[in-house]
Amino acid sequence: MLALNITSYSNPSGYQLSELAKPELSDSKDVIIKVHAASINPIDVKRANGMLKLALKDSFPYKIGYDCAGIVTEVGSDVTRVQVGAEVYTRLPEVSRGSCSEFVKCAEEEIALKPPSLSFEDAASIPLAAMTALQALKKYKGDLAGKTVFVPAGLSGTGLFACQLAKNIFHAGKVITTVSTSKVERISDFLGEGTVDQIIDYTKSDPREVIEFGSVDFLFDTVGSAMEYLCLMKPQSGSIISVSTLPSGNQLQNSSIMDLPHKPSIPIAFRMALNAFDCVRKLRARRYGVEYSYMFLGSSGRALDELRNYVEEHRLRTVVGKTVELSDIEAVRSACQIVYSGKGGLGKVVVKVASR
Repeated sequence: MLALNITSYSNPSGYQLSELAKPELSDSKDVIIKVHAASINPIDVKRANGMLKLALKDSFPYKIGYDCAGIVTEVGSDVTRVQVGAEVYTRLPEVSRGSCSEFVKCAEEEIALKPPSLSFEDAASIPLAAMTALQALKKYKGDLAGKTVFVPAGLSGTGLFACQLAKNIFHAGKVITTVSTSKVERISDFLGEGTVDQIIDYTKSDPREVIEFGSVDFLFDTVGSAMEYLCLMKPQSGSIISVSTLPSGNQLQNSSIMDLPHKPSIPIAFRMALNAFDCVRKLRARRYGVEYSYMFLGSSGRALDELRNYVEEHRLRTVVGKTVELSDIEAVRSACQIVYSGKGGLGKVVVKVASR
């Protein structure tokens, strides 16, 4: 089968298309999916460039991508959630990584029926980013109804879902976000009228000069600015969840990224260093009376079921900014570079997987 991969750690310029072995059923709970579309997330391109090479030795060729949508072609004897022919979407676990391939295999518990109102391309753009946003908002200790939620980069892959979920599902009283000048007028079109209450053009204003100090109840940090915005947080009750700083060494060791058959272990020195950095961030936050933590996604088919319901109830929509064909490797490299650089992107990058 055709698959996007690398033979050594690389930025998108080194991505290649190769014929690799098609996955086969190896467990009674396994499902084989013929991929119609996949999406690219920051973690995809960062991992491919060796972000975790000090902690985890990857095998090559390294297949790229976690999110995809497609049609089930084979199921194990004990599979009950889906049948052959079902249209599904998923965030693949680490052991099954490689969504930018013609076929993928994963356990049925990681799969859900895709929202019927969405195309494969739109459905593929949802899993990792939307589940991350949903899980982060659920970590707030208390009720977010009526509270102030700050989500920097509201038209980024994860931010666009966080803004909608905060307002439409968690009933936040005020949602604040940042975008560049060209995107200010597009927020309502993409996310819905009234979803975001305050839009800050970060190219013209520093959020710390616009948002009242001590007024934010919950910050979902998607851009690595958690420590910069501590002054904005409400003392004694403010909470920050970050997916863009660094995890503690213990979190990384226990994360789904390390959930592999050979049970990898992080070198003790690296683990201790990450623990120390995380402790410093927690202490800095505590000085402001704020609770801070990094979060790894814990994905599941059940969470995808929940998101499908929100989509069908018209309370959650996606934004696909760029779509490319898997067979056009130069277009794929260019699209992945947008995600890698973190500049100039809008919504999600989706790869249409060619059928042969």
